Amino acid sequence: MAGGAPGGSARDGGVAGDGWVLPEVEELLASAAVVRLPMRTRFRGLTARETMVFAGPAGWGEFGPFVEYDDAEAANWLRAGIEAAWLGPPPAVHETVPVNATVPAIPADQVSELLKRYPGAGTAKVKVAEPGQTLADDVARVEAAREIIGRVRVDANGGWTVEEAITALRAIGEVEYAEQPCKTVEELAAVRRAVDVPIAADESIRKADDPFRVVAADAADVAVVKVAPLGGMRATLCLAETLGLRVVVSSALDSAVGMAAGVAAAAALADLDLACGLGTGSLFTADVGPSFLMRDGVVEPRWFGPDAHLDLRTHAAGEDRWAWWLDRLRRCHRILEGTAVR
Repeated sequence: MAGGAPGGSARDGGVAGDGWVLPEVEELLASAAVVRLPMRTRFRGLTARETMVFAGPAGWGEFGPFVEYDDAEAANWLRAGIEAAWLGPPPAVHETVPVNATVPAIPADQVSELLKRYPGAGTAKVKVAEPGQTLADDVARVEAAREIIGRVRVDANGGWTVEEAITALRAIGEVEYAEQPCKTVEELAAVRRAVDVPIAADESIRKADDPFRVVAADAADVAVVKVAPLGGMRATLCLAETLGLRVVVSSALDSAVGMAAGVAAAAALADLDLACGLGTGSLFTADVGPSFLMRDGVVEPRWFGPDAHLDLRTHAAGEDRWAWWLDRLRRCHRILEGTAVR
């Protein structure tokens, strides 16, 4: 399941417009490994993060779409991993990237201890609207974070109705912004009109056929962009430049390999005035390589080159999961073949 960087040349052709070739499946598999990384606490319903990594001439890339995503959506994640491994990072314009602390949907009395993992953080992102919890839980968790870190943003992952979002945001009080309070663009616009809280769009951008609907509907103040779901660092930067909104680059619960691409994209942004959601490495108890851990509120860009040593055996997934990911990789690769430029 693990090996060195793949050798040989990729096929003629490319993935639309990026000036790079689409490698054969066998080239990806020459170094591929499937790992299952344990987490400190449940996050996004997960207690471990399963993902695949592989190496190319420019370094290591990650293919880690969540298991419930269909192949069409997952193909973007493969595209992002191949871009990282075959093209490498875009030029950086920032030496460091400010990042927020991430507070999962934990009890309020656990927030103080968790925030010790984020030395120097100037912003905390607090998960709210967790199934099975109450608004009182959300308010208490936000207050606990606010007592330690003054600037707080909340993330509902589309978990509220319009009415619930309006009630909740008024109860929670001042926040830097509310991320994806409801599922649809129209609902975001309705909440934005009703509350004096900036609204950030996440799923309404990265899972949308037309991310510009958010702009057309005047539904958000901030765009949360994630490298893997958007198809790579360069695609993310292009979207960020054209949306006309303030931008936050965030993690898709990436391993250190995927996080390197997220930090590289953030470091290449022209404007980097908001803390990015790239501190989730602290949620893992182990990683494939050195995690991007915050120091003085920032992380520094670095890259896992083709000769980087990664720990791909300690938390290797079982053979049944390797077979599942191999089949998924082949299906997504066929989708990318259909979009390649010849």
